[in-house]
Amino acid sequence: MMKNYIPLFLLTFFLILSCKAQNTMIDKTVVKDLDINKYLGKWYEIARYDHRFERGLVGVTATYSFREDGKIQVVNAGYKKTLDGKKSESIGKAKIPDPDLPSKLKVSFFLFFYGDYYVLELDNEYQWAVIGSSSDNYLWILSRTPNMDESIYKDLINRLVNRGYDVDKLIKVKQKE
Repeated sequence: MMKNYIPLFLLTFFLILSCKAQNTMIDKTVVKDLDINKYLGKWYEIARYDHRFERGLVGVTATYSFREDGKIQVVNAGYKKTLDGKKSESIGKAKIPDPDLPSKLKVSFFLFFYGDYYVLELDNEYQWAVIGSSSDNYLWILSRTPNMDESIYKDLINRLVNRGYDVDKLIKVKQKE
């Protein structure tokens, strides 16, 4: 009697494995060229995946500048729950481990623990960017302005869908006008 269940078990097992494999098929290819000098400055967070270190924040910005040691200072700021809420700010650092691939940065907000910061999509004029990592758990859409043209946003959403990202998990971030 048990022998009759083995093929069914194997079929179910392989179906589960194939579904799991499909969920991890994310295109994390980064942009080929990144001029870090053009990338520096203030960016507004237009949308993001939810994660604990930004949960509940609105009006979020990221500002990048060079430090004296050649690394990049990262200042992430936002407001708790409302645009009039308490300001929250985190200061970190970023580095480019491989100068031949400057669009794959490493960012740290705590001691020497670094996370990936991949520039997946970038406007030719550096007006918007899409940031991911080696994991499919992190995703941001950034803009130089607090609001992004809806047609550009839709185009970026389509690009992310084509890359395999679950865009339904994106949270639009309220920004000041």
